[in-house]
Amino acid sequence: MKVTGFLKAFLGAAVVSFMMSGVSHAADQGTAAEAEAMVKKAVAYIKANGPEKAYEEFTNGKSFKDRDLYIIVYDLNGKNLAQGANPKLVGKDLIGLKDPDGKPLIQMFVDLAKSKGKGWVDGYKFLNPVSQKIEGKAMYLERVGETLVGCGIYKS
Repeated sequence: MKVTGFLKAFLGAAVVSFMMSGVSHAADQGTAAEAEAMVKKAVAYIKANGPEKAYEEFTNGKSFKDRDLYIIVYDLNGKNLAQGANPKLVGKDLIGLKDPDGKPLIQMFVDLAKSKGKGWVDGYKFLNPVSQKIEGKAMYLERVGETLVGCGIYKS
């Protein structure tokens, strides 16, 4: 009888732990609404503080990084101006960058910024800085003058 009670308690704890791991994983990922809100906050920050201070904060600060959410900024020629997940990309012309399936990421961002001014680019893959795995991703971006400001969500 005692073994049966122990097994029930153990299995119950295992099921709860398994269910909570899914909740915890979901909580580790940013949502579409959070990505849009972060971009709007970043655009306001640029307008209030100027591009130089804003790009430094986006790249090296902590106030625009939340789990797997971070801000990127590109000029409309594809040069990276700020990158919250990989500072080594700042200053590089990445217009030709493609995802593992050959999709031209930065060109897709620039095209949307030029044609619509804001919106989502979906259906590409990129390295998730939290999981360190290549995952499906979508990017929300807004055009600010001759730049685009974006924040993406991962779809693992």
